Amino acid sequence: MRIDAHQHFWQYEPREYPWITDRLAALRADFLPRHLSPLLDRHGFDGCVAVQARQSSMETRWLLDLSRENPWILGVVGWIDLRGAGVRQSLDALAGQKLVGVRHLVQDEIEDRFLLREDFVSGVRALAAHDLTYDVLIYPRHLEAAIAFADRVTDVRLVLDHGAKPPIATGELEPWRRHVRELARRPNVFCKLSGLVTESAWDRWRAADFDPFLDALLEAFGPKRLLFGSDWPVCLLAGQYSDVLLIAERLAGKLSPSERSEFFGGTASRAYRLSR
Repeated sequence: MRIDAHQHFWQYEPREYPWITDRLAALRADFLPRHLSPLLDRHGFDGCVAVQARQSSMETRWLLDLSRENPWILGVVGWIDLRGAGVRQSLDALAGQKLVGVRHLVQDEIEDRFLLREDFVSGVRALAAHDLTYDVLIYPRHLEAAIAFADRVTDVRLVLDHGAKPPIATGELEPWRRHVRELARRPNVFCKLSGLVTESAWDRWRAADFDPFLDALLEAFGPKRLLFGSDWPVCLLAGQYSDVLLIAERLAGKLSPSERSEFFGGTASRAYRLSR
């Protein structure tokens, strides 16, 4: 089964999506299952994992509703308040649905060591009781904290979104590469090959620009802990769905047939327990 392990849906409302600034004006539109389904069909994908785009329990419930209406939405990475006193009650209320993980927009937090807050770590640990994954959305400056965080939540599967957003536009591999290697030494950490195109120079990138970063991720995580995600529709800022696949194929071309199958679906199924 081929799975796009990272994409978003939303009905655009300016007050609900303040992060969609004038620079991101192309995203000021509705992006719904009816818009994604033809793309998945065209490129041979059987399903996807829908990921939260705003920190709202209402959005989490909406995504779960979409997953019931569209069976090819195989799982939802939603949001709950992991710092709140009611984490376990919130998780219990969502049990039995297609919730496969939780994400917090750590990249937007002012505090670089936010991941290490005791209340946050406690909330993430609570995911283990429901066998849920935590998606780590960070910038390179957060990687040192992410390493310490991974050591504190060893019972939870972690998925590093977008390879921690490496500086592809400048081509600077270090210290990003060194920190990613260290994080990948933790066996509970997976990594999504997603969101890379928007870390490039949007209007003048070349496919070869990504190669050093793809090689670094493959070296760090190996073929069994990497999974593909399109980051649609955010990817549209810098390229089409086919462009994202072109970049992913530069890595997939170095894999054996069985490893390629894992990268384009099997690893996502394992990381998110999609067979439940």
